Amino acid sequence: MMDDQIVRITSRLVAPFIQLYGIYIILHGHLSPGGGFSGGAIFGASLVLIALSFNLEAGIKQISHQTASVLESGGALGFALTGLVAIAFGGNYLANRSAGFPLGEAGQFFSSGAILVITVFVGIKVASTITTLFYNIIEKEEPLGNHKQTD
Repeated sequence: MMDDQIVRITSRLVAPFIQLYGIYIILHGHLSPGGGFSGGAIFGASLVLIALSFNLEAGIKQISHQTASVLESGGALGFALTGLVAIAFGGNYLANRSAGFPLGEAGQFFSSGAILVITVFVGIKVASTITTLFYNIIEKEEPLGNHKQTD
């Protein structure tokens, strides 16, 4: 936890813009450099910034450990289900055009079929994984020597 007021004020002002930029990178990764991994990493880093600038409780107000775990599983499940939808439509796993997903007009926002959906699920997975890893590292655990042995 930082005790510096300048760090707290700056983090409070900058974090929403970082999160917005992360969402932008996720949503436009099929049209430009970026995508789910990089956008999710940016968004997850903004949540870690809040927790480090203030305290763990402030970070938990943004997204709880339980919610991050559910989103982490949901992102992976959504990714997998998107692939299964392609199979259900007669294509290969995670197929796009051959599975019948509408591709739209090149260069437009909805021009990549299932790729946008996949990218969103990857972004959710990466952002929540970074948050979950941070919570697991930062939370205090019992030292190894204090565990009770059961016979």
